[in-house]
Amino acid sequence: MSATQEKPLSQSLGPRLDAGNSADFLPNLCQSQVVFMLVLVAELIALLLTIASEGLQHFRWENLAVTSFYVQWIVLLSALCLCQLRPVMRGWSWGKAGLVSYLLILTLTLLLSIIGQWLLYRFFDNTLEARPFHPNYWRLVENLLMAAILAGIFLRYFYLQQQLRYQQQVELHARIQALQSRIRPHFLFNSMNSIASLISIDPVAAERVVENLAELFRASLAEPSLIPLEKELALCRHYLDIEKLRLGDRLQVEWQVEELPPDVEIPSLLLQPLLENAVFHGIEPLPNGGCLSLFVSHKKDFVSIRITNPLPIIQPRSAGQQEEEKPGRHNRMARDNIRRRLQAHYGSAARFSTAVDADTFTTLISYPITARKG
Repeated sequence: MSATQEKPLSQSLGPRLDAGNSADFLPNLCQSQVVFMLVLVAELIALLLTIASEGLQHFRWENLAVTSFYVQWIVLLSALCLCQLRPVMRGWSWGKAGLVSYLLILTLTLLLSIIGQWLLYRFFDNTLEARPFHPNYWRLVENLLMAAILAGIFLRYFYLQQQLRYQQQVELHARIQALQSRIRPHFLFNSMNSIASLISIDPVAAERVVENLAELFRASLAEPSLIPLEKELALCRHYLDIEKLRLGDRLQVEWQVEELPPDVEIPSLLLQPLLENAVFHGIEPLPNGGCLSLFVSHKKDFVSIRITNPLPIIQPRSAGQQEEEKPGRHNRMARDNIRRRLQAHYGSAARFSTAVDADTFTTLISYPITARKG
């Protein structure tokens, strides 16, 4: 093929839809990447506290080890408790969830500080064995003060991060709904005209067009979700049946669909806009029409979909004809939205590309069958 346009989905904007619950005050602190970051940050805090208390000239590794023991246990136990409380706090207001999280961290800091002082007294203080254990209250206050400052900073950071994720999810959901509900007005008007012309000469065909149109609008008004691929292909057939009544023999359709596993899903109304673009930009401008082909196959855990349509020869446009380029811009916008939808559901595992040959336009889609994140 002479020209290819491909953009990795991992570079697209927007997170996956299942990145987190929008009602959560904090992200999932039990994820491996988050735990690694917490361990790294805790060790940096321990190093900073050791240097601040002793200076580099009197730096001792054993003091760093003791400080790391304190800080790591406080951070990891706090993350574990907050992770376990996350489903409970999901129904709370963010103010209440933030206060409980803050007090939980301070409580764990106090308890672990007392336990740490007792361990040091029990195993390392050999000079005053007869002395009963008494906590160092000033050290406890110092630990609580440092924990209060650091916990406030990190909880604020996680809160803002969750707010950003929530805003991105809302925006992405709105974009998906906008794409899913977008059926071009000209398609609706043409369909209504076809129904009007068929009522008197072929009422059965008119009724079939009404049913097909109802199925398309019912799908466009439903909530964005993953649906069985067979159902999406049935909607595509409804759409092409309506267009074939209007275009007649100018529209030829070739279907090649392999037998698929029963659990194969696809984002709803993902293929119909692509077929609509193929008819509107490829078949309709040609006086003799052309053949629109749709191939669906699967290999191992991936589904591959290829849509091809004729590519009309574009004549040079004068300055007064620039407005005619708008459909092309809408076409690119639709492809970009579909790319984002695949990114939202499947992340970087999905692929979306378009290719232009001398007289053929090809759209390629590939996504995993079982890689949807739960």
